[in-house]
Amino acid sequence: MSAEAVKHARQLLLKEYRGVLSTHSQAMPGFPFGSVVPYCLDARGWPLILISRIAQHTRNLMADGHCSLLVGERGAEDVQAAGRLTLLAEARQLSEPAAIDAAAQRYYRYFPESRDYHRVHDFDFWTLEPVRWRYIGGFGAIHWLDQVALANPFAADDGELERGMVEHMNDDHTAAIAHYVEQAGLPRSPAAQLAGIDSEGFHLRIGQALYWLAFAAPCETPMAVRQALVALARS
Repeated sequence: MSAEAVKHARQLLLKEYRGVLSTHSQAMPGFPFGSVVPYCLDARGWPLILISRIAQHTRNLMADGHCSLLVGERGAEDVQAAGRLTLLAEARQLSEPAAIDAAAQRYYRYFPESRDYHRVHDFDFWTLEPVRWRYIGGFGAIHWLDQVALANPFAADDGELERGMVEHMNDDHTAAIAHYVEQAGLPRSPAAQLAGIDSEGFHLRIGQALYWLAFAAPCETPMAVRQALVALARS
């Protein structure tokens, strides 16, 4: 298994935030059913989705949890040459209150608008537990991968550590965030905020779009994250 392919596959999963979820159709047995879903990653690095109980894909998953999630590079001019990742997974609905609360806290930072319809309508959190991955990095760069997901040390337990770091940056370091946006060539917006931090980088939310920026080196402690963010602010 190529370590480089694993790295590129995981970075694609981090850089994107929506994909095509394919489930086993109950209305049309024998046919796959595809639908677009937004996602972020949970503490284990698995895709976390929020879906309505009345949606067709939810009904399909309730009957058969085997599914796939296709993620491709956004805005690619040549889709055949662009990177794409297919996750073969088993979908599992979250049921424990603590797990649901931790999932909600993280998901709302990525998709704030979901807070309202989650409360008003019958939506539930599901995780996609990886079984295998198929990564295509362009022509001829084709790989079956067994391990792509990487646990997030800051989102463990109830995610309080990550939440504290994110809130600190958003409350006290707006100038640094504006610098990250400018240096990355992203759309400028005074409303840009951090949405999440993992050991390899962090997510910025600008409007309803999400962007992942990598650290120069992996960070396993809050101090290492702080040093990485300071270095980026001074670059």
